[in-house]
Amino acid sequence: MHNKKEILLAFYGDDFTGSTDALEFLSRAGAKTVLFLEPPTLELLEHFSDLDAIGVAGMTRSMRPNEMSEELIKAFETLKSLKPRHIHYKVCSTFDSSPGIGNIGVAIDCGAQVFQNKYTSILVAAPNLGRFSAFGNLYARMGIGSQGDIYRLDRHPSMRKHPITPSSESDLRMHLSKQTNQSIGLIDLVDLGKPLREIESKLQAEIEKHSIVFFDAMYEEQMQIIGEVIDNTVVKGKAFFSVGSSGVEKAFGDFWEKEGILKKRTSWGTLEQHLPMLVLSGSVSPITAEQIRYALSQGFEAVAITVDALESPEIEQEFIENYQTLISNYLKLGKSVILHTAIGPEDDRVLQTKTFFQNKGLDELTIRSQTAKRFGKILGQSALGALREVPVKRLVIAGGDTSSYVARELGIKAVEMIAPVYTGAPMCRAFALNSPVDQIEVNLKGGQVGDETYFVALQKGEISI
Repeated sequence: MHNKKEILLAFYGDDFTGSTDALEFLSRAGAKTVLFLEPPTLELLEHFSDLDAIGVAGMTRSMRPNEMSEELIKAFETLKSLKPRHIHYKVCSTFDSSPGIGNIGVAIDCGAQVFQNKYTSILVAAPNLGRFSAFGNLYARMGIGSQGDIYRLDRHPSMRKHPITPSSESDLRMHLSKQTNQSIGLIDLVDLGKPLREIESKLQAEIEKHSIVFFDAMYEEQMQIIGEVIDNTVVKGKAFFSVGSSGVEKAFGDFWEKEGILKKRTSWGTLEQHLPMLVLSGSVSPITAEQIRYALSQGFEAVAITVDALESPEIEQEFIENYQTLISNYLKLGKSVILHTAIGPEDDRVLQTKTFFQNKGLDELTIRSQTAKRFGKILGQSALGALREVPVKRLVIAGGDTSSYVARELGIKAVEMIAPVYTGAPMCRAFALNSPVDQIEVNLKGGQVGDETYFVALQKGEISI
C-alpha cells in the first residue's frame, strides 16, 4: 500500500450495510476510506493509496460466539498491524445482538485481549440517524433518513419484532450485561453538559470502576465533544479500541475537522438516472416492505423467492436458475426488478421459513443464522447469473443480515463511496474483479433506512441529502 499518512481509524463492521454507513461518515468528514469485505491483504491494498481510514465489512452479526471469537481475533490482529490511531468494532445503531448470536460482549472481550486498553468506549447514539441515548436507554426513529416517530427501543414497531435479534430491553447496560461479565459505566447527558475537563474527570472516575463505558448523546453538537473526550484518552503508539454505531465515525470526524486534521467534504458528483436497476432484498422490515410496494406501484417488477428453494442443494440450484431467467427477462425489457425473500414481517414466508428449519431439527439460534446465509446465497447467485447476461449500472442490496452473504456471492472485494443518497446508505463503487458487478454503482441499505420512495428515487438518481 502506498500510504504515507497515519491511518486515523480502522473499523470492522458486523454486517455489510452497517459498514457502508460508517464508510459514509468517514468519507463525508474528508477521510479517504475504502471498505473491504475481508481484512485486506497487502496485495489488495496495493490498489489503493493515501488512505486515511480502512473498513472491513464482516458477518459477525449473524455468528455464534465461538465463530465470532475465531473471526475477530484474526481480524483485529490484522487491523492492529496497520498501526491505526483507533480501531472500531462497528455495530448496528439499534445495538442488534444477543448472548447466542451477534454477541457484542464477545467482540469487546476480543478487543480487550488484542489491544490491551484501560477501557472500551461504547457510543451507540447517532442523532443524525435518529438514534438517541438518554441515561443509558436507546431510542430510535422509525426509518433512518425519514421523519418517522421516535420510540424507546423495546417498544419500536420494527426492532421489537426483528427476525434475528428482537429487542426486549432499551437499557444498553442491561442488554450488554447478558453478553459480558465486564463492569459497565456511563457518561450521561448531565455529564455531557459540563465543561470538557469535568467530563474527562468523570470518565477517569468511571474507568477506575469499570472496563466498559457507554456515552449518551441526544444532539449532533455533542458528538464532537464525545470524539474529543475519547481521543484524548489514546496512548501514543497504541491503537485505541471502541465499540458502537457510525456515531463513532461521526464523533471522531467532527473532532478531527475541528482540529484541522480532516477537511469536511461537501461536494460530490451527481448521480444519473439508470434504467433498469436491480434490487436484492433479504429484509423483513416493515419499512422495506413499504418501499417494495411503492416501487411495484411505479412500474418495478418483483420476483419472489419461495421457501421451497431451501429444500435441497439440487432444488435450490433449480430455483436459482429460474430466478436468473425471470430477472434477465425483465431486465431485457428495461424493467427494474426487485428479488425479495419477504414483504414485511407479516409475509407468510417468514413463518414458513422458520417452520421449515424447525422441521429440520434446528434450534432457534441456528435458524436465525441459517436464514441469512441460505437466502443470501440464493439472492447473490440469482443476481450474478442474471447480470452476466444483462448488465446493469446500479444495484441495491437491502437487509443487514443477508447483505454480507449477498455481496460475497457477487464477488465484491471492496467498495468506495461516490455520493451520498440517504443518510446511512451511500452510493458506492464496487471493486469486484472478474464479476459483472465490477465498477458498477452499489447501494446497501439496512431495513430501517429511507422512506417509501427509496427504490424509485435511487433509480432516478435523486439525492435526499
